[in-house]
Amino acid sequence: MRKKSGLIVAALTTLATSQGCKSAPAPTAVTPTVPVAIAAPASLENNLVLSAEFRPFQEVDVMAKIAGYVRAINVDVGSHVAQNAILATLEVPEIQDDVAKAKAGVSAADANIITAQAAVQRAEANSNISTLSFKRISDVAKRDQGLVPRQEIDVAQAKQLEAAAQLASANSSLKAAEQSKAQAQSEYSRAQAMFQYATIRAPFTGVVTKRYANTGSMIQAGISSQTQAMPVVRLAQNNLLRLVLPVPVNAVAEIRNGQTVDVEVTSTGRKLQGKVTRYADSVQTATRTMDTEVDVPNPDDSLVPGMYAEVHLHLANRPAALSVPLDAVDGLGTSVQQAYVVRDGIVHLVTVQVGLQTANRVEILSGLDKGDKVIVGRHTGISDGQRVDAQPAAYETKGS
Repeated sequence: MRKKSGLIVAALTTLATSQGCKSAPAPTAVTPTVPVAIAAPASLENNLVLSAEFRPFQEVDVMAKIAGYVRAINVDVGSHVAQNAILATLEVPEIQDDVAKAKAGVSAADANIITAQAAVQRAEANSNISTLSFKRISDVAKRDQGLVPRQEIDVAQAKQLEAAAQLASANSSLKAAEQSKAQAQSEYSRAQAMFQYATIRAPFTGVVTKRYANTGSMIQAGISSQTQAMPVVRLAQNNLLRLVLPVPVNAVAEIRNGQTVDVEVTSTGRKLQGKVTRYADSVQTATRTMDTEVDVPNPDDSLVPGMYAEVHLHLANRPAALSVPLDAVDGLGTSVQQAYVVRDGIVHLVTVQVGLQTANRVEILSGLDKGDKVIVGRHTGISDGQRVDAQPAAYETKGS
């Protein structure tokens, strides 16, 4: 009996199991939902923001050409001076003596020229008389042979030759006197030029940013061998300022002279416009940047060297470029860029060519058409030919 009842229970269990398997429904494939964005024209701009410090257009320590004591100094820190304005005057007695000596040398040379000119006149007179006497004796001797002794003719000829030699010597002395005067005048001009260096003038229009010397200070000549020479003042040109920008190597090709930039002064919030004036045209190997300079006019001196500014370089502008979000393209920066396009619910993997990139979007040069739906975000698990449910991305919904 026990064996028979066990068989009945086993049969009932098998029947129940088979009936349960027949009642379970078959699983169905789930269509994944993917976020998409529309390829559409957009205005793209590539702006590079760099920080820089205002510098004077030019700045120099004004040195003295000659050594001397400061007799007077006419400026102080903050003084605005024009070009060629007198900054200081030096007391240099030895240069004054050199000028007086050189002037006396010119006067002596003038006197020597007058003396030489008088000697030339005397020599010309003697030469004329000697020539006339020799001609007369020669004419008489030819007309009346034997009347004039031969010795007198020879003496007259010798006097003529002597007078001619004296005239040549006098002319030579005159030329030497004239050369001496030219040399004396050159020395006088040199002494005067050196004396003018006793008056120290501003090389350009600017403002005095530092004063080194005071009245009575001993100033050494500011030449290359005088490494310890003290400047008189430091002068800076602030009516025009420089901004030196370290442009990264990947943006160097976009830099052009005359390029417009927006300048925002960090401390004041003031916004200005400037232009790229010059660039080094060489990348520094240590920083992989190129120095690019922007000149900023400062006629009212409202900007001070040392202030920081943010400079917005407009490298490129595409007013109506076909573009998609950055995360719609795989392989940006590599040789192969791809995008997943949804057409009639089916994913198509296409190769695209990109152009200008901004912070959010990228220009599409080829591979996509206007209105194409491209999958954005992560593309993990998506394959070519897969059926998906395309839904507008969150930022696309907000934008609409």
